[in-house]
Amino acid sequence: MTYAPVGEGTRAAWAALGGDPALTSHIASVVREGALPARLPVIDLARACVGACSLAAAELAARRTGRPVPRVVLDDGGLATAFVSERHLLIDGRATVNFAPLSRFWRTADGWLRTHANYPHHRARLLAALGLGDDASVERVAALLAERSAAAVEETVYAAGGLAVALRTMEEWAAHPQAVAIAGRPLLDRERLDKAAPRSLPPLTGDPLLPASGLRVLDLTRVTGGPVATRTLALFGADVLRVDAPQLPEDPEAHADTGFGKRSTRLDLTGAADRRALDDLLADTDVVVTGYRPGALDRFGLAPDALASRRPGLVVAQLSAWGAYGPWGERRGFDSVVQVATGIAAVEGPGERPGALPAQALDHGTGYLLAAAVLRAVTEQLDEGGTRALRLALARTAHWLTRELPHGPTAATETYDAENPARWLAETGSPAGRLRHALPPAGFAGGPVNWARPPGLWGADLPEWRHG
Repeated sequence: MTYAPVGEGTRAAWAALGGDPALTSHIASVVREGALPARLPVIDLARACVGACSLAAAELAARRTGRPVPRVVLDDGGLATAFVSERHLLIDGRATVNFAPLSRFWRTADGWLRTHANYPHHRARLLAALGLGDDASVERVAALLAERSAAAVEETVYAAGGLAVALRTMEEWAAHPQAVAIAGRPLLDRERLDKAAPRSLPPLTGDPLLPASGLRVLDLTRVTGGPVATRTLALFGADVLRVDAPQLPEDPEAHADTGFGKRSTRLDLTGAADRRALDDLLADTDVVVTGYRPGALDRFGLAPDALASRRPGLVVAQLSAWGAYGPWGERRGFDSVVQVATGIAAVEGPGERPGALPAQALDHGTGYLLAAAVLRAVTEQLDEGGTRALRLALARTAHWLTRELPHGPTAATETYDAENPARWLAETGSPAGRLRHALPPAGFAGGPVNWARPPGLWGADLPEWRHG
């Protein structure tokens, strides 16, 4: 097996995390032809994000064991498989459905439009904004949109709380006020909010090494990007408890894909009893990860400043679609619609028709970056203390991919057969059935190679931390 040295993209990601540049010498890659093929450097994005995450875990492991930083070896095959983990998931041999019928591209009177309607409430809002009944067919929606302006529909649907984005070229997006705001921000916003005392963690022992063991992570995320981040923290030993509102049920197949290693509970934060349950959890929480629209959870006392006041020494990690700034800062968004707005779909499409990246790479890549940022913040807290606020946005990752991330110069020495990725898949029993799933792509020598527990059923756990 031939190993390639670390690429410039990984160095850039590690620098954004505030890591010691010398540590990147611990990373090597197996480069495979045919892994995540695209016009844009998607495989380089995967290497950079997972490489930085793996190195952050290795760094924390070294700090807690007193040993040298272990080696990180990335394999393009594992990256390519994990970045489409939702497509590889089988539940009792049954393939999952990743997009609902109304989540798709539509031809409009003046261009193209992408909608997202996987969740029932988003579907209902989309149809209501278009003046259609709940039983409207795909053909009826297509006929209506063919007569309307893409930009006008975008505004109408967003005003109704739905998701629809007009296709833009990269040049059109670059001139948009939201793109201008995004371009002026770093890939990762890192902020120290106070002078809380340094964090204390016990020495690390055992096999495999679990550098995040002892950390309690409150997971307030949905869909893909945030859950990938917390799934990765669970891989490295954190006690991760996902909290959802009972009135917003998660898709069970999405939960099966991103729920590995975690527990799941339901709390209605508009009720006094469940608010008290959340307060009890926060009293012993180390990390809070949120993936809702900026400001959406503030009324529950979950803004970073409020959390720092009630629980000094936390790490607060926030993921959003468009960033917490600019005219779109409070808008909803998912990977698929961010690709359309930022010009990615225009670049990747065949001819005049829009296309897509070979994976939900903004979600997966940003998820691994978020996990890396949490691990690095914990390492920094061991010496410096301080409550830490971390912010990432899918649209900022898109800007990195389209404008800043270099293609890797290394020639492939192996090949990747996307039709036969068996070596990067595993089978695991779970309460939902027997799962075929992608193995985690992040890791280091001596670290875990799979999750310690399968996903449970959505909302089936008590709102409490594990003992011990």
